[in-house]
Amino acid sequence: MGELGISVYPSRASVTDNIAYIEKAASYGYTRIFTSLLELTPDMNDLLDQYKQVITRGNELGMKTILDINPELFEQLGTSYTDLRLFAEMGAWGLRLDLGFTGAEEAQMTHNPYGLKIELNMSRGQHYLDLIMDFGVNRDNLIGSHNFYPQRWTGLGRDYFAETSQQYRRYGLRTAAFVNAPSGTFGPWPVSDGLVSLEDHRNLPIATQVQELRFNGLVDDVLIADAFADDDDLKAAAEAFNRTMVGLRVVEEPLVSDVSQAVMYRQPQMYRGDRSDYVLRSTQTRVKYKQEDFPAFNTVDVTRGDVLIDNNDYGQYKGELQIALRDLPNDGRINVVGHIHPEDLTLLALIEPWHGFTLQPAKKM
Repeated sequence: MGELGISVYPSRASVTDNIAYIEKAASYGYTRIFTSLLELTPDMNDLLDQYKQVITRGNELGMKTILDINPELFEQLGTSYTDLRLFAEMGAWGLRLDLGFTGAEEAQMTHNPYGLKIELNMSRGQHYLDLIMDFGVNRDNLIGSHNFYPQRWTGLGRDYFAETSQQYRRYGLRTAAFVNAPSGTFGPWPVSDGLVSLEDHRNLPIATQVQELRFNGLVDDVLIADAFADDDDLKAAAEAFNRTMVGLRVVEEPLVSDVSQAVMYRQPQMYRGDRSDYVLRSTQTRVKYKQEDFPAFNTVDVTRGDVLIDNNDYGQYKGELQIALRDLPNDGRINVVGHIHPEDLTLLALIEPWHGFTLQPAKKM
C-alpha cells in the first residue's frame, strides 16, 4: 500500500503554522512530507534550524520528510554528495534530486551510511534511470517522484507521465506524484496556478486527482504539493486514497425514481467481464431489482458518460445499470437517469472488467 503526503515550506510560513499543518495531516493518516531547499539563498542558511524543527515534529508523528535539493546546494551548504551527514542530522528521511549529476554520483549516494533515501526526478525521462542503475545502486535507498508544475499548461501529459513512470516500475522502484489542493494558496515559489504533476489535474477536485493516481497503477505515493490544504481537502484526499474501488459522482436527471436511485447507490456495482466497447454493464442490478417497476423515463439519445437503466420494455434486461462509453441512439427502452460528472469521466478508463466500483450523487450542475 502506498502512502499519502503533504508539502510544507518553512521559507514561506512559520514553524508554528507548518507544525500545526503537519499535526492536522497526521490526524487524517498522512505519513509523508515533502519540502524544498531549492529556494534557499546563501543569506537564508539560518533557516535550516526551522526546517529541522518541522522535520523533527513530523518524525515524532511518524511522518517521513524528503528534502528537494540540487547539486549547487551542496556547495552552498558546505557539504557534498559524498557527505550527507547534514541532512541526516536534520532528521530527513531522504533527498530528492531535482537536478541530478552524471549517474555515478546518484548511485554512490544510495550507499550512504545513514540510510537516506535518494529520490530521483521521474519527470526527467530519457535514459537517466538506466544510467544510474549501470553504476550499481542500493535499490533499498532508491525511489522516484515526478515534478509538480506551478505554471499553467506546463504540467505533464498523460502519455509522457505513463512512459516515464513505467521506467521506474520496470525496476520495481517506489514512485510518487503530486496533486493540487484547491484550498491551498502557496508553494515554494511566488507563481502558483495550482501545483500538479499532471496538467489535466489542475482544475479538478482533489478526490478525482487522487483516485486517478491511486488506480492507474503508475505511482505508489501521492503528495499534496501546495500548502495549506484545508480540512475538507485533506479528508477528501485521504478518503479517495484509501478507497478500494473507483468511485464516480452522478449528476442525476430531475425526478429520478426512488428505485432508480437504489439501483445506482445502494450497493457496489460490478463491471461485467465480457466487456463491450459501447457500454460498461453492471448486470447484477437486474437480478436484485427484478420485481421492481421501471417505466420509461427520459428515453433520449445517449451520450458518453450517461448513466442508464433498462426499463420495463427491455424484458429480462429490466433494471440493468450501464454507463455509456460512446454516444448511442435510444429506441425508447433505455432510461437516462443521470450523467457521470464531467470531472470524473477520466476515471471510467480505470475500471477494469470484473472490478467493482461505486456511484454517489453529485450536486446538480
